[in-house]
Amino acid sequence: MKHVAWLASMWLGCAAAMAAPVPTVTVGSSPAGAGFELDGTVEALRQATVAAQVAGNVTSLAVKAGDRVHAGQLLARIDARNTSAGLLQSDAAVAQAEAQLQNAKLNAQRQRELRQQGFVSQSVVDQADTSLKAAQAALDQARGARSQAALARGFADVSAPFDGVVQATLVDTGDLAAAGVGVVTMYAPGALRAVVQVPASRAALARAATHPEVRLPDGRWVSPVQRTELPATDPVAQTVEWRLDLPTGTSLSPGQSLRVRFDAPASAATPAVLSVPAAAVLRRGELEAVYVARQGQFVLRSVRLGTSGPGQQVPVLAGLKAGEQVAADAVQAGLAGATPAGAAR
Repeated sequence: MKHVAWLASMWLGCAAAMAAPVPTVTVGSSPAGAGFELDGTVEALRQATVAAQVAGNVTSLAVKAGDRVHAGQLLARIDARNTSAGLLQSDAAVAQAEAQLQNAKLNAQRQRELRQQGFVSQSVVDQADTSLKAAQAALDQARGARSQAALARGFADVSAPFDGVVQATLVDTGDLAAAGVGVVTMYAPGALRAVVQVPASRAALARAATHPEVRLPDGRWVSPVQRTELPATDPVAQTVEWRLDLPTGTSLSPGQSLRVRFDAPASAATPAVLSVPAAAVLRRGELEAVYVARQGQFVLRSVRLGTSGPGQQVPVLAGLKAGEQVAADAVQAGLAGATPAGAAR
């Protein structure tokens, strides 16, 4: 234990000896913009919940979450015995209607010949022609029913509507699918957007923002290629949905969180606020602090920060005064033995 303590003391001594003076910056003031940041989510421009159009048990699920599929590719197959039986029944109805139509044609032809020979009246011929038209209509109806049955039979195979990625499967083999109930959700990758709910009280500021930006999970800020404000306000949340189309190649997936920044320009009436460089701020969980130079040493002081702008300056709402000196690099100032540059050692 004595050996460990000796090594620790030696390390601290070396660290103190190697700690270089840390440059400081003067806390200044600058006009504050009326910008603000909000949390948003990633959403695909083209997405769909592929639903079953017939009821039945799911006999096979051909995809899983994350699979890439092509338009028309099989996603799931539903038990087709019921629809197949309906198709056979429709085929029989068509055959029956065709037979009845053929019989009506022969009867109408026979009655016309008898009418020419004077054996029957004109009313008999008219009745035969009417029966022929009814038989033709019955055949058309049977053929329509058969087309509907064939269409329902085709619905047993659930196919992808476009090229995309399977986001989630909502059923499994053996589950009972119902008409209108989702089977698979999918989206087209590459075309993504950030969706953010802007409070109605800040809608005017969002419209005034000349260069809104989106912060990606990797920390990069990107400018949207297009922005759209929906024309309606949510009556409960009192928010307006904004959709910011992201540039291609952002390597995101729907559902991810990101930050959206609306930077409204500062005006002459906007009060000035104190600001420090972003590197001067120390963040540890909920703590936000800076190292203030005092009597040749650094003192850690908690501060309350505002929303950072597009530059490298961070507004300080409370905790500092104009003219105070803070460490330009909070990490270096936190090392043992660190002193302000120019201070006596």
